[in-house]
Amino acid sequence: MSDSESDGFVIDDGGSESEGYIQPTKAKKPAAEKKAPAKKAAAPKAPKAPAAKKATTKKTPLASKNLPNDSISEDDFEMADSPVKPKAKVVEEDEEDFGAGPSLAAPANKKSASEVYQKLSQREHVLKRPDTYIGSVEAISQKMWVFDEESKGMIYRDITFVPGFLKIFDEILVNAADNKINDPSMDSIKVTIDREKNTISVYNNGKGIPVEMHKKEGVMIPELIFGHLLAGSNFDDDQKKLTGGRNGYGAKLANIYSTEFIVETADKVNGKKYKQVFSNNMDKKGSPKITENKKGEEWTKITFTPDLPRFGMTGIDDDTNALLMKRVYDMAGTVKDIKVFLNDERLKIKGFKQYVEMYVNSPSASTSAEGAAMNKPPLVYEVVNKRWEIAFTLSEGEMKQVSFANSIATTKGGTHVDMVSTQLANKLMDQIKKKNKAAPVKPFQVKNHMWIFVNALVENPAFDSQTKENLTLKSSAFGSKCDLSEDFIKKVAKTGIIDNVLSWARFKQDQIMKKTDGAKRSRVGGIVKLEDANHAGGRNAKNCTLILTEGDSAKALAVSGLAVVGRDEYGVFPLRGKLLNVREAGHDQIIKNVELQHIKQILGLKHKETYTTTDSLRYGHLMIMTDQDHDGSHIKGLLINFLEHSYPSLLKIPNFLLEFITPIVKVWKGKQEHTFYTMPQYEEWKAANNDGRGWDSKYYKGLGTSDSKDAQKYFADLDRHRLAFDTLKTEDRGLIDMAFSKKKADDRKEWLRQFKPGTFLDHDTDVIPISDFVNKELILFSMADNLRSIPSVADGLKPGQRKVMFATFKRNLTKEIKVAQLVGYVSEKTAYHHGEQSLASTIVGLAQTFVGSNNINLLSPNGQFGTRLSGGKDAASPRYIYTAIPRMTRAIFHPADEGLLSYLIEEGMSIEPDYYLPTVPLVLINGADGIGTGWSTSIPNYNPTQIVENLRRLMKGEEQEKMNPWFRGFKGSIERIDQDKYKVSGIIEKIDDKTIEITELPIRKWTQDFKEMIEEMTTGNGDKVPATIKDYEEHHTESTVHFKLHLTEANMKAAEEEGLEKRFKMTTTLSTGNMVCFDLNGKIRKYANAEDILSDFYGKRLEYYGLRKQWLADELNKQFEKLSNQARFVQMIINKELNVNNKKKAVIVDELRALKFRPFPKKVQAKDAGETEAALEEEEEGMASDYDYLLGMAIWSLTVEKVNKLLAERDAKEGELIELLKLSPQDIWNTDLDKFLEEWNLLLENDALALKGLKPKTKGAIKAAAKKKKRAAGEDTDDEEDDFKPKAAAKPRAKPKAAAAKASPVKKSPPKRDSTNVSDEDVDVKPPAKKLAAAKPAAKPKAKIETKMDLDDSDDDMYTVPSSKATLSTAVTKTKPAAKMSIADDELENTPIKPKAKAAPKKKPAVVSDGDSDVDIIPPKPAAASKAKKAPAAKAKKVKEESEESASEFDDSLLVDDFEPSPVAPRKTAPRAGRGATKKAAYIEMSDLDEDSE
Repeated sequence: MSDSESDGFVIDDGGSESEGYIQPTKAKKPAAEKKAPAKKAAAPKAPKAPAAKKATTKKTPLASKNLPNDSISEDDFEMADSPVKPKAKVVEEDEEDFGAGPSLAAPANKKSASEVYQKLSQREHVLKRPDTYIGSVEAISQKMWVFDEESKGMIYRDITFVPGFLKIFDEILVNAADNKINDPSMDSIKVTIDREKNTISVYNNGKGIPVEMHKKEGVMIPELIFGHLLAGSNFDDDQKKLTGGRNGYGAKLANIYSTEFIVETADKVNGKKYKQVFSNNMDKKGSPKITENKKGEEWTKITFTPDLPRFGMTGIDDDTNALLMKRVYDMAGTVKDIKVFLNDERLKIKGFKQYVEMYVNSPSASTSAEGAAMNKPPLVYEVVNKRWEIAFTLSEGEMKQVSFANSIATTKGGTHVDMVSTQLANKLMDQIKKKNKAAPVKPFQVKNHMWIFVNALVENPAFDSQTKENLTLKSSAFGSKCDLSEDFIKKVAKTGIIDNVLSWARFKQDQIMKKTDGAKRSRVGGIVKLEDANHAGGRNAKNCTLILTEGDSAKALAVSGLAVVGRDEYGVFPLRGKLLNVREAGHDQIIKNVELQHIKQILGLKHKETYTTTDSLRYGHLMIMTDQDHDGSHIKGLLINFLEHSYPSLLKIPNFLLEFITPIVKVWKGKQEHTFYTMPQYEEWKAANNDGRGWDSKYYKGLGTSDSKDAQKYFADLDRHRLAFDTLKTEDRGLIDMAFSKKKADDRKEWLRQFKPGTFLDHDTDVIPISDFVNKELILFSMADNLRSIPSVADGLKPGQRKVMFATFKRNLTKEIKVAQLVGYVSEKTAYHHGEQSLASTIVGLAQTFVGSNNINLLSPNGQFGTRLSGGKDAASPRYIYTAIPRMTRAIFHPADEGLLSYLIEEGMSIEPDYYLPTVPLVLINGADGIGTGWSTSIPNYNPTQIVENLRRLMKGEEQEKMNPWFRGFKGSIERIDQDKYKVSGIIEKIDDKTIEITELPIRKWTQDFKEMIEEMTTGNGDKVPATIKDYEEHHTESTVHFKLHLTEANMKAAEEEGLEKRFKMTTTLSTGNMVCFDLNGKIRKYANAEDILSDFYGKRLEYYGLRKQWLADELNKQFEKLSNQARFVQMIINKELNVNNKKKAVIVDELRALKFRPFPKKVQAKDAGETEAALEEEEEGMASDYDYLLGMAIWSLTVEKVNKLLAERDAKEGELIELLKLSPQDIWNTDLDKFLEEWNLLLENDALALKGLKPKTKGAIKAAAKKKKRAAGEDTDDEEDDFKPKAAAKPRAKPKAAAAKASPVKKSPPKRDSTNVSDEDVDVKPPAKKLAAAKPAAKPKAKIETKMDLDDSDDDMYTVPSSKATLSTAVTKTKPAAKMSIADDELENTPIKPKAKAAPKKKPAVVSDGDSDVDIIPPKPAAASKAKKAPAAKAKKVKEESEESASEFDDSLLVDDFEPSPVAPRKTAPRAGRGATKKAAYIEMSDLDEDSE
């Protein structure tokens, strides 16, 4: 038994037309009993009445089953089980057509199945189901645009009408309009609405309906069209029609819903007139009356009397009449070149624009939604093309549209309206973003401010229903496009829509912002880092101060200070980094910015509130507590910017905004203490107090430098540390806007141009005017930001890069060192105040050599410093890579210039100079990019050879030649395409019909990025990028590019048609229009071109060559005097004219003064080098140390040999001075340029070798080649005239050094990582190198160091000048090896050379030669005993060497090591003694063993 049988259901299987419908049983018991026999017949188990009851209880679960009969719904079951409802007794007509079966009412069971299921004719169906065809026949009330007879315009008002009635009128009217499409000669439509007779007629004088018999249907064509459903001329979809008819209902619907319907037409072709009357809802058809058309007229007229009772109407009321009249006016506005008559009166509408003005000029359009009168909205009209007319005016907050498709009024819009509105909204969005980039506006929100009028003709229109209120045809099928012109967009933009949209956006923003408002309450929850004041939000809230600190460490300082002032009236909240610039931030950014929302909550701020007092706030004062550096000033500025932008009234309350100032420098001596809040104040005090001698000082750059005791001191003296900002003035608002608005970039540039160095904000005042803060403190941050971002034209370096170079020169970094270690050294020696990672990136950037980075790397990339594969992003961690100063760098930054530079002083120590002056302008060679405040820069790289050629032209007074950008290693082309634009092309060529080869990419298009693009072209990316490459090969290295692309022939052809360069993006552009640098006066300047930069550089550089010549002359003169004094002093001692035995030093010094010996003070050097330690010994001895160059001479200086040597050296200095004075500054510069070009050509040569896979030339090979060349020329390669150079005499010292090395065990470490110490007192002892090292002694002599370094007894004899055998290319050299080991001629004569040194090859020890050392070191033997034995000999040797060296070197305390030596170079080995004895001091940091040399 099936479920239906058990549940007491009767299945009627009587006919197939029932479609298996299950008829529910009645709920009444008698009915159930009557149907029991039927059940029994179907299933014998069902006769018992109780079974029916049980069935009722089991029906709920069955309702949810998926029954085979899918016409059974849950409702059917519920109806079967529930009591019969009274309304179910009536059988509705509507139910019959859907096979619902008999009603549950009792009479239903009297109908037979044939009576239940009916078939209606089409006409009957139209009458019974009007909603499907004409819409509702019930009256509805809604607001609509209707014609107003009084104002003769359109009015938007509430009306009551029947949609079905409007529809039948519309069908006849649109038919008349359609005839204009079929017959362009038609020029009239006449409509008559007779409200008395309730008749309507529509006439048009277009082509008449053919009056002839239809061959297939056997009826007259007019009767077929108007009297037969689903008949007409619109069924050929292959024909593109612009009419409104589509489904074959149209006018027939009007006929069916009319008591009388008269068709009249005149057919010129057949010469007939036709008239036929339909009546009784098209049920009765009168016989057609056909007459002759003697006049050859053409027209059609339809007159009909609507069946008003079917619409629930008694007549055509005023509302309906106004709506019908509006539709007639629609025809006048939308059908072109036609006269429209209404009730025999011609309408004065001659086009769509005039029609639209009926809306715009109406009282409804001039009144806002709130009822307020408004100005007439502006109207913008355009005829886009023959099929599209568009008009636009403003709407108030909601989108409005009046649209027509083929004269049909699409009151609900559709795809044609969407096409226009979307296009217009997107175009307006671009302009909105330009006006306010941060505005949270979306296109649909722009549409809400549009009132769009559209009159369109589309092909074969499709609608969502027969009522045709909404066009659904896809825009792609319109048969035409509506492309709005730029002029139309501009006119629309000028209507005020953009301002309206932005105002609306601000209004919505304000509503959202108010949700985050704070309130005055005693406790704020959810802000864990807030240290709230106990009285905040209470009755004493106005006395409370909220301290905003720069980070958590500053918060800790403030909390420490609260121990003094208490927690009742002071709260603390730390800021995380810098506050958001709300002036340029989007609404979402502000809402999502936790910092700003917390400040609102803590203070109790309300959005858009105007405050005159702080009574409604949780705190009465807001105090900013930041570091005393530029970033601290920026944070203050950002907070002021936030308040001025969002709560300007708060800044007008006196003493609301405060700042907490802390000292930047503190000095003390004993119990005396002074604090300074600005550097200029401190400098002024120093000048008045003997440069601060005798005072200790401490710099407080950050709040974290102060400890808890300091904090308590600050808060104990709050009146001194708390400063109020003055109230906000009108001019202040403009200044803040200028400083923080992106739109004011040009104003900021001018502001920064007016900056004067030395500007500072004086804190010795009661209040700080906001204008002073901006112009005297905030400007310092802006300048510092530009300094960090924009290079100097002098050296092409930014401050971070300059600090790195200074530190490497100071440390004489000839040996490699880990980048991570160098970072620490730079931070220590240059007062670097930013992150270590940033500094490491700077160092890596200076060492990079891949194409597109540096033309000349200033540091050596010993390790993975990044490649062109990823644009340098693939560099290894700083702790894994090493760097050093390459030879080229010293050819660019000549040591002789360092004495001429202006060094900065920070934190009491000398740091990097304002700028270096390299031999060539690095800013052009390596280029620069950066973005600062108000300024940015982009300078490409240029060819060093061309730069040198132009410099030499300038020296000769010639014009420069035009230079084009050039990148080392780049094989592509760079072509000039405009005054300041260049096209950069890679190399791409077609190998065969299916293969493309790419061997170079445009500059700064990295290999990995290009590969990703190729991969996307290979795999495809959906609809966006089709797969155009079949496969590709990669043959490139980290420094070269080589792709092979395989394409199909079709894709190859397509690529060639498009252009291979364009298809594969093988070109980029390079601009030289933004070449901005700091000029030589420290001012930001925009240069027109590279030649302009070179000219600016040339003048200053030449001036400095003149200064260098003068400085060298002074140095030589000083050395000459010193040597003369030393020779005279020795001779006086020998001749017993001066006795120094058993006398006090002070007495001897007095005698020397009396004998006119010139003092040579050492302290000047120490000070120049940044030495700040108090010279206590000198204070005790007065100026006695000024004569140490005499009194410190060794005893052996009294020998005849030494006296003769001193005299010879004196004469040599005099000769060098004479040679120097013969040279012009240009000569010196040319010598430097020659040296530079020599190094540059060597770089290019090594690049070429690397490309061929050959090993680049090493420094040792270069030295050996130079030596070989000298020998071939018959020159003496030992350079005996230069005692400072490494000589062959070093070889006999190998034995003692080997012995010294054996004195203590030495740990082995990998080659080239043996030492990071570059101090001259340490020897790098390397492990045996197994025979390969034996070849290295050839490289032992230093490469041509063409500076004569004189080994006299002075601290500061740095230079000699070119003599016949020496040029001035390195007139001052800071070469460490030269200072490491130098042996005088007489010393060599007296040094015993033991034959045992020759035994070294017997035991095959490898001779390890250090590339930077003058000493060959024989590795130690394993026997510890022998090492111990040799130690005393080493000590003895050390004493001997010290006694033989000049007396000026006696003070071993002058040796300074900034870095501990590596384990492989023990500090007590014998070589150190020798090195210590030969320590060579020189000018500033150029000497290797100066007091501050590291």
